[in-house]
Amino acid sequence: MSAASPSPAPAPNDPAGASSPTLAVAAVQMVSATSPAANQAAAAAGIARAVAGGARVVALPEYFCLLGRRDTDKVGLREAEGEGPLQAFLADQARIHGIWLIGGTLPLVASRPSRVRNTCLVFDPDGQPVARYDKIHLFGFQRGAERFDESATIEAGRTPVVVDIAGWRIGLSVCYDLRFPELYRALAPCDLIVVPSAFTHTTGQAHWEVLLRARAIENQCYVLAPAQGGLHENGRRTWGHSMLIDPWGDIVEVLPEGEGIVLGTLSRQRIVEVRASLPALAHRIM
Repeated sequence: MSAASPSPAPAPNDPAGASSPTLAVAAVQMVSATSPAANQAAAAAGIARAVAGGARVVALPEYFCLLGRRDTDKVGLREAEGEGPLQAFLADQARIHGIWLIGGTLPLVASRPSRVRNTCLVFDPDGQPVARYDKIHLFGFQRGAERFDESATIEAGRTPVVVDIAGWRIGLSVCYDLRFPELYRALAPCDLIVVPSAFTHTTGQAHWEVLLRARAIENQCYVLAPAQGGLHENGRRTWGHSMLIDPWGDIVEVLPEGEGIVLGTLSRQRIVEVRASLPALAHRIM
């Protein structure tokens, strides 16, 4: 399983070489609950709907498998890499449907038993794991009674990850990473950035769209953001608004709230046109 870019970066105006000119992708939006079995059933339904819509690459949201009543609930659900029912579920879904599956995030073992890695795994159409990204930036927020501290239960990753999917260069990130543009510069040039997320309603309402569009504009690539979106069983409310954004920063499709999917098609020509008309990547100095 790769933890780094599997191939040299293509030139900014020649994204990912000579593979297919288009790629159909989908983001699955969920309102995950406290039951892993129920969440897997909801994820499977979303994946099936995306495949029926023609998607070859399907991405799940952060914490697709569990939004527990306590932050520590995910620690009890942790798995060793390559083992466990959550990873088996993702592998089976990729193989059954013959798709590339970006599995949102799930908890993998960390160096301390009281913490987990918040991990995004990518599976190929044979159900084989081909990339792993551990969330680098850990969310912290406090306003009145609303308080989050991911560092209490999550161990941060350290390595940016780019994976080749059907000849497309795809950068992996998770939720709070969105606020750190230097991560995306380390991934560039990409054809697509994926951001599985569970943004809070408070921060999402204020910042979600503007941050996603900024990452697309400054990196001149597509951004696909599958999100949690609604009122959860544990009382938490997430912002949703899963979306696909093109390299100019235009929103291709968005789903405001509730379970569902966002479908769209990536176009190499669109990437080439944007980078040729405004060659910002080629003008980079630092």
